[in-house]
Amino acid sequence: MSKPFIVVCDGMDKSVFEELKNNDNLEVHPSPKLTQEEIRELLPKANGLVIRSATKPNKEFIDQAPNLKYIIRAGEGTDNIDKAYCQEKGIKVSNTPGANNNSAAEHALALMMTVLRKTATANASMKEGKWEKSQFTGNELWKKTVGIMGFGRIGQILCKRLQGFEPNVLFFDPGVKESEFSYAKKVDTLEELFTKSDIVSIHTPLLDATKGVVNSELLGKMKSDAILVNAARGKIVNEDDLYSALKEGKIKAAGFDVFANEPLESESKLKELDNIVLTPHLGGSTEEAQFRVGEMAANQMIEFFTNDNLLNEVKA
Repeated sequence: MSKPFIVVCDGMDKSVFEELKNNDNLEVHPSPKLTQEEIRELLPKANGLVIRSATKPNKEFIDQAPNLKYIIRAGEGTDNIDKAYCQEKGIKVSNTPGANNNSAAEHALALMMTVLRKTATANASMKEGKWEKSQFTGNELWKKTVGIMGFGRIGQILCKRLQGFEPNVLFFDPGVKESEFSYAKKVDTLEELFTKSDIVSIHTPLLDATKGVVNSELLGKMKSDAILVNAARGKIVNEDDLYSALKEGKIKAAGFDVFANEPLESESKLKELDNIVLTPHLGGSTEEAQFRVGEMAANQMIEFFTNDNLLNEVKA
């Protein structure tokens, strides 16, 4: 009887990958990171896939994988997977909840500090041989009002990490009745969160209810010296409206790690702006997070194919 054939598509911690590859119950493709063309060549044979955000199993993709039984998203968000079509085809889908939460929260905090203190532009200026100290006067995070949009695991970790700055923390999340943290206050509406906050950090999942919800109306309620940070999902924010708000000075600045289309399109107008910091979806990209994510994904793959045990299933 042939062993289940597993393809790790978008990379995995080296030590975890070697452990998975050496499992006697599985046949694992020897490369842990493949081009999309290489992945498609392997799809007819694949029984299990481990993916990140680069691989997007849509209907066309899935139709090329007649033997596929299981997809693991090494991370939390699964909006890059057509889960409804997977369900129709009998393909199970899982994620690795919690494994990169701390890294994502820390990256949001890093974006805040980078935007507030203008370190990215100052660094670029220095490397051009300049000394433009007067141009890079920034702002403190200390005692600012930070609004957290989405108060799940990542939003709550961010709340904890912020405490050394003694902020006034507000949060909006319809699914959270109250905070366990005495220093975090729930507000009733997104409008209130955006109106009162000096900094808004987005940590909600991408759902029908959140897609494009941060638009010109909400951005127009922000203070003119406020900043917006998004290390969650790009499609939550209307990028055309964001561009206009930044260009016209309706808000002061922004730090974005995620975008409606990834990689960020070369013609994106956001690249024209000096008051936005852009990073290429680095929220979970730490060595520590990659180890935890890989370890969890490998364990789930082994459990599914050797013990018929489905962990952390995500349904449509």
